[in-house]
This record gives sequence, structure tokens and C-alpha cells, in this order.
Amino acid sequence: MCQDHPHDHPATGDLPPAIDLSIPDSELSPEQLNRRSLLRGVGMLGAGVTAGGVLSVAGPAAARADDDRGGYQGGLHWLAGDHHIHTQYSADALYRVIDQARHARAYGLDWMVITDHGGATHARIGVELVNPDIVAARAQLRDLLVFQGLEWNIPAAEHGTVFVHPGRNEVAVLKEFENGFDGSVTGSGSSSPANEARAVAGIQFLGSAVRDRRVDGALFLANHPARRGIDSPHELRAWRDADPSVAIGMEGAPGHQAAGIAAPGGPGSGRGFYTGGPGPESFPGYPAESYRTWGGFDWFTATVGGLWDSLLAEGKPWWISANSDSHVNYLDVATRGPNSDFDANGRYNDPVYGGVALAQAGDFWPGFYSRTHVGTGGRSYRAVMDGLRAGRVWVDHGALIAGLDVRVRVRGDRRGGVPLGGTLRVRRGTPVELAIDVDLAVLPNWAQFVPRLARVDVITGTVTGPAADRDTLFAPDTRVARSFEVPPGARHATFTHPLGPVDRPGYVRVRGTDGNRTAPGFRGADVDPAGPAMDTLGNADPWTDLWLYTNPIFIEPVSRS
Repeated sequence: MCQDHPHDHPATGDLPPAIDLSIPDSELSPEQLNRRSLLRGVGMLGAGVTAGGVLSVAGPAAARADDDRGGYQGGLHWLAGDHHIHTQYSADALYRVIDQARHARAYGLDWMVITDHGGATHARIGVELVNPDIVAARAQLRDLLVFQGLEWNIPAAEHGTVFVHPGRNEVAVLKEFENGFDGSVTGSGSSSPANEARAVAGIQFLGSAVRDRRVDGALFLANHPARRGIDSPHELRAWRDADPSVAIGMEGAPGHQAAGIAAPGGPGSGRGFYTGGPGPESFPGYPAESYRTWGGFDWFTATVGGLWDSLLAEGKPWWISANSDSHVNYLDVATRGPNSDFDANGRYNDPVYGGVALAQAGDFWPGFYSRTHVGTGGRSYRAVMDGLRAGRVWVDHGALIAGLDVRVRVRGDRRGGVPLGGTLRVRRGTPVELAIDVDLAVLPNWAQFVPRLARVDVITGTVTGPAADRDTLFAPDTRVARSFEVPPGARHATFTHPLGPVDRPGYVRVRGTDGNRTAPGFRGADVDPAGPAMDTLGNADPWTDLWLYTNPIFIEPVSRS
């Protein structure tokens, strides 16, 4: 993929095809034609367009975009979810499954994963005890997809989400996995080659369970990967390579986002509880800055040209997510039920009214702040897992936007293109472009303000092949290629960025911000002139520093036949 040239300019004058009357109905895709028909039916087709190609109308189109009940955009159903949620079956958590599920649905989520901590008690009885509660939640909330999983103590490393497709073997597979491969259960938590190999074997076990048709799917994502510095680059690569159908990525943004709210009104800690520094088992190549969040995101993800980009530069998929990690939620008034005995019973008694707002709690309810949006072909467990595995994902904080479609296409082809997570293969020398279609927020978020997207960044990188050094931290060719300013008051924005004739493999990803708090990136202003700033311990209000990130789209040249 060639680098963009200085004379290229953003094609912000291009209209979305549905409202561009120079394009006849016969040339529209079905979803574009449906959108045009909706606008035509309510008399909005041909409404005013502001500078920059921004549709400035209200009405049903905007209402559709802000409907969190599974939006439809770019030919995909976008389902919002959270894969990192704890319940009373975790030794450090509080809530019933149905408590988390009801709140998740009320706050707009379509899917969720229960991930109680792995460990001796959970492996012995907890993984079985929680299942009836999950089954009951599925029955009570039929429009919410509730997966059963667990938070894996990864041998020689941090934590990770593991979950499986619902079915008659979901408990059996999770229990066998936990007893055989959990670092706490097996005493394999310390850093050593043997324990690293056990983690790889655990991922391979899950893949075998799918191939043997014990479960219809299994996924693993690393949680809060930079927090303690013990997920080394070579371990991430080993997990990915162990079975790419299972090991698909990592949290781009950790949970515990309320932890940075200043005391006395909040915990006065760090976002994500990222407050520490290197320990005896931390990877020595990680800088001190990696132990903090940046705009609420993990350093691996937030650093343009950093560890995430070094993985993408190999041309292999490794996706990101954003979750709540809900244990005990900020300003809730519940407390654990009296006379609880977790070690004996594998759970705490049902929560009761505690009478005191929990200002020191660092978590938000699922869907309240963090969302992982998955592009699917429909609403089903399989569709969500397929979408996650394919990388059709974008994430945001604080409901920064209402909807997003990002595609790479042959330049000028308004009907085609490849979505997030995909690969566009074109003949060498073919000009291609990035198309970004954003539905902007028009309704207040759960902090009771309408977020404003101020800027969209295009980040490009070169695919250079497998890393010779599997502890490589950086991708030197990756940088912010262009930034687009979003006009105030807009309801919809479309941007087109020329990527030039394809002469080498590469990728492109997108980032957005409210613009409230930015700084040159970790690798310098030439790479990232206005990225997220490192969060301040003790005073990092998550609502005043909102970002969104997408997964990449790969571009691959093929020789002329």
C-alpha cells in the first residue's frame, strides 16, 4: 500500500450514496436503497448538506442511528456487547447474573459474557453453579444473548476472557479447561517456558473442543494486557498462533473506568486501576508509561506504531475490544448478603440494600460506559462469535457516536468495499480509498450529555511479514496519515481518504475523539501529533476524555494474471 501524497485531500464533499441524487436507485446496494426510501418517505431526501459532506437533518434516520437495540448499517447488524463481567460467583464481586443482565439490556447491550474468576473454588463448583442462573437470564431476557465464560488466569501471564457457544457441553468444556489449564488451579502462574507452553496448550484444547463438536465455538481475548507488564510480546504472538480461530485479540480498553474519578467523589485511582509499575516477572522492554492508560485505553492499543500495530504489521488478525470488568459498580447502594461463605458455597448470598453509595467502587454497569460493537449477519450467538472472530468490531466510550461504517474500496466504487477486519485484494497498482460513514450522537449518554465527536484520525501501516524478533514492540511504518475535523452540530459525517495505488501490503484503521484531552503520541508528534494523553492518577474523569477505535482493514496487492 503506498503512502498518501501531500496533494491528496479528504473527499469530504462526497455524499453518502443514499442521499447523493446523482446516483440512480438502480446503482444503490439494498441497504443504501432502503435508507434512501426511508428519507424519501418522510420528505427528507435533498435536505441541506453542510460543508464537508455532512447531512444536517433530524428525524427517523437519526433516531435509527441512536437506537442501541442492534443498529443496521453498511449491510451489517451492529450488536453492542461486553465480554468481561463478574457476578456473586467471583470472590471479589457482588451481583446476581440477572442483575448484570438487566442492567446490560437497559443500557443498550445486545450480548454479554459472564466471566467469573477462575480458581480452585470456581473450578470445583462455581462453573456449574452459575450455569442455571445464566440459563434463567437467557429465558427472562430473550433479546439479550448471554454467554457463559470465565476469566482465565493465563499460565505465566495476566487474565483473559474465555467463552463458548451455549449448548449441552458448555459447562463440561469450561470445567475441563479450567481444571487443566488455569494458572491458579494448576499452580502455573509464574513466568517460565513450561507455563507459557501450558497457556498455548489451553488455547489448543479449546480449538480441539470445537473441531470435535463438543461446542460450536470458543473464543479467547487477553484482558487488561499492559496493566502489570507480564503479557510479553512473544506470549501474545504465541497465543495468536496457537489457534487463530480461538485466540482473537485483547482488550483495547480495560474496564474499571470509574476508578480515575477524583476523591472524595470517586476512588481517586487510575482508569482501569492501572496504577502500578514493573515487577519481577514483567517484560523488561516495557517502558514506565505502559503501566498507565492513555485516554482510557491500554498502552498496547493507544500507541500508534506500538505493540498492537507491530502485531498487525505481520498481516495476521489480532482484534481489540472494550468492556466494563464490572465487579462492584460506582455509586451503587448494594452490599453482599449477610452470612455469606464464598469458599464453602462458591458464591456470595444475594446482594441486599446497603444504604451507602459506593463512591470508592471503580466499575460501571455493562453498557453504561464501554461498548464493543460487532458487525453480524443477524442476532444469534453464532453471529456474534463469527463477527468477533472476523474482526468486524469498533469500540467506544461514553456513547461517543451512534453508528459507524468503515470500508476500503477501489477508488470511486461507492457500492462495494471491504468492512472492518477484512482484506481487500486488488491488482497491484489499483487506486483504493478509505470510506468512513459516521452517525453522530444526538441523544444524551448515561452521564446526561450529548457527546460530540470532534476529530477522526486515519492510521495507516505497512505489512512487513512475520517478526524476526517475537518480542518486537513497535511498527516503525505506522502513523496517523490524516485527520478530519467534524463540524459542530452535524448529525452525520462522511469522509473519503485516498490511499493511492496499491504497491505493497498494508492496513488502515480509524480512531476518533471528543478532542478534550490530547497530546503527541508516545512515539512522537511525527507519528501521532494529537493522540490520547496519558491519564493522570487520582484525577481522570472518564466522561471528559472519550475515544473510539476500530479494528483494521488489510490491503493486499495481487499480481496481474
